Amino acid sequence: MTATPGDILTVLGIPAVLIAPDERIFAVNAAAENLLGRNIAGRHFITALRQPSLLETIEQVQRDGKTRETRFLTTEDQHDTTYRVTCGAVPMQGRSGILVSFEDITPVEQAGQMRRDFVANVSHELRTPLTALLGFIETLQGPARNDQAAQARFLGIMAAEAERMNRLVADLLSLSRVEADERVRPIDPVDLRALVEQTRHGLAPLADDAGLSLTVEVPEQKVVVPGDADQLRQVLTNLVENAIKYSGRGRSVRVRLAEPGYETRLRGTGVRIEVSDTGPGIDPVHLPRLTERFYRVDSHRSRELGGTGLGLAIVKHILNRHRGRLQVASQLGQGTTFTVILPLESRSD
Repeated sequence: MTATPGDILTVLGIPAVLIAPDERIFAVNAAAENLLGRNIAGRHFITALRQPSLLETIEQVQRDGKTRETRFLTTEDQHDTTYRVTCGAVPMQGRSGILVSFEDITPVEQAGQMRRDFVANVSHELRTPLTALLGFIETLQGPARNDQAAQARFLGIMAAEAERMNRLVADLLSLSRVEADERVRPIDPVDLRALVEQTRHGLAPLADDAGLSLTVEVPEQKVVVPGDADQLRQVLTNLVENAIKYSGRGRSVRVRLAEPGYETRLRGTGVRIEVSDTGPGIDPVHLPRLTERFYRVDSHRSRELGGTGLGLAIVKHILNRHRGRLQVASQLGQGTTFTVILPLESRSD
């Protein structure tokens, strides 16, 4: 028994359409029907494949028989989807038909766009301090050459801008290291109670300078989880430092390490660390994007306070490596709570 073209298309794992020599759709598999619509078999290919770039590619293959590729753009479940379409001539009925196959390359396109956005953001973040440095250097070499007061003021600003670039580079390197190790689950025992106390001790001077209170609540017994102590310390430091910087004078920041218990999101036993503040809160519209690289709720204030826009992105990747979760709850005028949830046992998933 000889397989028909329709049988062959059925076993393909991607949408595929076979166009007969008379330019009508001869066969189509279920995946292609889901993409292009049902009942397209027997129709002229122009009425079913309506995107100009695809129609032009098919017509070129009809003329010279050479296999070509193009893109097919559509929207599925309110998300833009990109397909790489391959059009090639195939023997059919003593003549040449055309096989059109669709490969979903949306993740590849999204990754490419993320890389382009990342490069653009890094360039923008570096350009501002570099422009300032070059401007002040030019001024010091010219009009302010003999002005001691201006020199002292400009050198102070230049030092601050250079430190800003240094923080950005340090965060970029940290993010790169975390991403490189993200699939390697850390297994060293980490005492979270000691980690919380160390973080409070290290950031107490910053809290004093900011004019707010920093308190911690920890269980009496140790709470040990498998992890990377340095990275978990970085998570706590980033969250507590952000809470101190953005709360404002007279506010309070509390770090609470809860008793271990069952965590639905982990489908197992876990432990929570809550970093709460009584600051101005965050508009709900910003919450879904807080962990995006270079995303800032208030760009001007963030830069004034020395933020690089990468802190929460680093937190997210560290928690991914630890198979943990991050939750954010906030109300305008009432403060914000960041909750870190870590599994109490090492898991491979």
